[in-house]
Amino acid sequence: MKIVIPGGTGQVGAILKRALDAAGHEVVILTRRPMREGEIQWDGQTLGPWTAAVDGSDVVINLAGRTVSCRYTAANLQEMMNSRIDSTRVVGAAIAGAARPPRVWLQMSTATVYAHRTDAPNDEATGVIGGTEPGVPDYWAYSVEIAKAWEQAQQQAETPTTRKVALRSAMVMSRDPGGVFAVLLGLARLGLGGPVAGGAQYVSWIHEHDFVRAVEFLIDHEDIAGPVNLAAPHPLPQRAFMRTLRSAWGVPVGLPATKWMAEIGAFALRSDTELLLKSRRVVPGRLTQAGFDFQYAQWPQAAEELVRRVRERVEGGSAARR
Repeated sequence: MKIVIPGGTGQVGAILKRALDAAGHEVVILTRRPMREGEIQWDGQTLGPWTAAVDGSDVVINLAGRTVSCRYTAANLQEMMNSRIDSTRVVGAAIAGAARPPRVWLQMSTATVYAHRTDAPNDEATGVIGGTEPGVPDYWAYSVEIAKAWEQAQQQAETPTTRKVALRSAMVMSRDPGGVFAVLLGLARLGLGGPVAGGAQYVSWIHEHDFVRAVEFLIDHEDIAGPVNLAAPHPLPQRAFMRTLRSAWGVPVGLPATKWMAEIGAFALRSDTELLLKSRRVVPGRLTQAGFDFQYAQWPQAAEELVRRVRERVEGGSAARR
């Protein structure tokens, strides 16, 4: 298959390209700064020569959008909104104008669209959309508005012959440097991986292998359209999540952090406390109902596998330098 991935130079794009290349597919990356073979320039806002890559492709997987790994200032939040809506609209326009449009358009979304809650899990059918929860920062509602607008931009695209799926993805855990797993493991290795603000908030996650397999599953299943949760079926409270990660690495203790300590840590990491404090209790209702079988359904199993591969990379790098 020919698969076009707008915004495919980040962590998730690298995971997909690595797997899809290995499977023998032709993968084209749309990026603002092409540097490698198979990369084509676009600006994420306007139609241009890049649309020729979409015309005749089998699948489009749009990952474009400003990273959420930043301080949630008003300017950054607005840039997150604009980059997601603009890129989604222009991808939709390219598909609509194609003589041979792709058969499926997978559009990245986020599990952040669901409400901050610990009482029950959120699936696609019964999950509570966020934005009106009491006692949370006002800007958390804006994050939900970004997610809703992102999905709406895809829904409004006039692409009658192209099936559309919105990927409400949880955090994708991979061994890659710079990803969310690397950050969390780094905290654990420093003895800082204890409960944050009590640790009752849920962490939803998905192993990179299952993320790729879910994408392939959705490409093949022509009966699935609309929002789909990409998350392992067993989210768990942050304190248990980090305890498991510490155990996988062999760190006996993790210092707890209060809410204000989390603020300082997020500032130092140039990130935001929403990523640490919002409870994302998300489960894969539609994938499970369709018969998708997770290889890494439980976090202990996933953490052990990821830690093993990180150790292999670290030890391999150390041996190469000797």
